[in-house]
Amino acid sequence: MIFQSINPVDDNVIAEYATLDTGVMNGIVDDVHAAFLTWRKRPFSERAALMRAAAGVLRNDKGRYGELMAREMGKPVAQGEAEAEKCAWVCDYYADHAEGFLASYDVATGDSHSYVAYAPLGPIFAIMPWNYPFWQVFRFAAPHLMSGNTALLKHAPNVIGCAQAIEEVFRKAGFPENVFRNLVIDTGQAARVIEHPKVRAVTLTGSTRAGRAVAAKAGQMLKKTVLELGGSDPYIVLDDADLDLAIDACATSRLLNSGQSCIGAKRFIVAEPLREQFTAGMVEKLRAARVGDPLQRDVDVGPLARRDLRDALGRQVERSITAGARCLLGGKVPQGAGCFYPPSVLAGVAPGMPAYDEELFGPVASIIGVKDDAEAIRVANATAYGLGSAVFSRDAAHAEQVAGQIEAGATFINRYVASDPRLPFGGIKDSGYGRELADHGIREFVNIKTVSVK
Repeated sequence: MIFQSINPVDDNVIAEYATLDTGVMNGIVDDVHAAFLTWRKRPFSERAALMRAAAGVLRNDKGRYGELMAREMGKPVAQGEAEAEKCAWVCDYYADHAEGFLASYDVATGDSHSYVAYAPLGPIFAIMPWNYPFWQVFRFAAPHLMSGNTALLKHAPNVIGCAQAIEEVFRKAGFPENVFRNLVIDTGQAARVIEHPKVRAVTLTGSTRAGRAVAAKAGQMLKKTVLELGGSDPYIVLDDADLDLAIDACATSRLLNSGQSCIGAKRFIVAEPLREQFTAGMVEKLRAARVGDPLQRDVDVGPLARRDLRDALGRQVERSITAGARCLLGGKVPQGAGCFYPPSVLAGVAPGMPAYDEELFGPVASIIGVKDDAEAIRVANATAYGLGSAVFSRDAAHAEQVAGQIEAGATFINRYVASDPRLPFGGIKDSGYGRELADHGIREFVNIKTVSVK
């Protein structure tokens, strides 16, 4: 099979990549397992020095990586450079903290000495998406390489250039050969990797459909998984919110990465006294966003990553309008080359519409009016997803009371949701399970081992 990397600005083919022969793929898995047998014995200090070197490579080459992301999946170049910087941050974070997170600790029992220790498992297989093509890989790789595991990556077919660049980061940093390897493989081959006896665990960031398939295969093989899946993130604007702050944060979140973020704001649940002003403010903010070539530094919104994704979003918006939503801005698939979709605002969104029930992966804001806190909480939880959420109020105690009732892996108050190496990240319900980042994330793929001496 041949994968094509297509520039979403002009539909031109950037590069083509042939999938690996299955024998070659299995050989790489064997090599990564062989590397694990020595890597796991390296002291934390040596692993940390290499991880800090990887952070240096990322910072030094962030301009090149930002351009690569812009060309392969349309991310505005300044956002791509910021993504490379964030990857350097997570490398430094785990270089500093991994040893402490995985330190053994004593437990008082009837024996003379009992303790809990953490040991690496082996090769971890990561299946990653295109929307944050560097960050989502380093979010998994930094903690789990620091823990002594080794890594195999199957990246999305449209960002294989990014996958190759990431492998190059670790090589340039001086990591031993085969500690991190990229696999150019298709979905069927990925299933064979999960089945491989030397692969010990699987992590996936992607759609709920893909998560179910990977969980089923990994479960069949009795291998642990971490799944970070889709989201339909509610942003609740309470009647005592700072309206200017709320509009700014909501608009920013909705447009980040051209609206293609699992934790991006999607459903805006607004108390009726503020709904009209909030809606007008969102229309103004989204209308002012600059759409264009992501290599231009003054561009806020680039194209969507692929034409099929853009067209699917267009159909969701059309069906919502047909069902009664009012389109106040945008809402039309533009003519011409590229995968652009305009920033759009839908009002009067109600159950039964895709804009209410589904994840809209693009720069479309769905506004839902509610009469009180109870209705806001009910609407926020009326989704199969449970990834991110936000609450806006001038009264922090009021906001926290509402936040505590939202079914999500994270709720941020008076700011938009963002991942942070210091905080656990993940979802519930159809948004997946397990956690990445912080101390919780690094302990997902280690053997939590009890040792007790009589």
